[in-house]
Amino acid sequence: MTFAELQLRIQKAKDLDFGDIFNKSIDLFKKVWVQGLLMMLITIALMIPFYLIMYLPLIGIGLLEGDMDAFSQDPELLFMIPFILLMLVFSVFAVAIVFGLKASFYRICKLKDLNEAGSDDYFYYLKRPHLGKVFKLSLITLGISILATLLCVLPIIYVAVPIAIMNVVFAFNPELSATDIMKASFNLGNKKWLITFGLMFIAGLLAEIVGFLMCFVGIFATASFAYIPIYFIYKESIGFEDSILVPDTEQ
Repeated sequence: MTFAELQLRIQKAKDLDFGDIFNKSIDLFKKVWVQGLLMMLITIALMIPFYLIMYLPLIGIGLLEGDMDAFSQDPELLFMIPFILLMLVFSVFAVAIVFGLKASFYRICKLKDLNEAGSDDYFYYLKRPHLGKVFKLSLITLGISILATLLCVLPIIYVAVPIAIMNVVFAFNPELSATDIMKASFNLGNKKWLITFGLMFIAGLLAEIVGFLMCFVGIFATASFAYIPIYFIYKESIGFEDSILVPDTEQ
């Protein structure tokens, strides 16, 4: 799908029904909860080494606190710059891993939803030729999030919607440039912001409550439910490349 066609579909997107999308999300979750659980476990497994590496400077600071004569300056200051740089590198890799795994999960959702043939490849977008674009989109996502955070609370609430949509737009339009994916995500996010935010909030809250009732560990099994409404926001608003664009009948 070209960027122009994607934009046209966003402009002509029909009104969405909250209850309909929520019910469809529950039905699809019943089909993909195992894949969602595996995605969460893979995410955690890939994050552990990065956390260990990130905290190495803090361990170094703790070891040097007892030997202040080893440096002419406070050892905490000596470790501050490399620690900040390591945090930035870690953040980029962490966002890229989560971004790629979520995009791969949306691909699996489409396979299960439409009964299409295909493997449950959780690393589909963390391999060539998609890996480079995943890192570009991760940098964009991280930059937008940091900027919104610096501007206080309201901006981060606003950008949460297009950032969430960016995953699904990339998953089904990986041939587009990172810039076009970002533009399309913000356009769709602006057009469907309220219903998308509402579905994200309710689905996320429900996933946490049910997971907590399942002795907390169950949250790993229910967490992916929070992502599924975004899939249907995209499907009902834009559709897939082989779907028919309904002409605008307004005069």
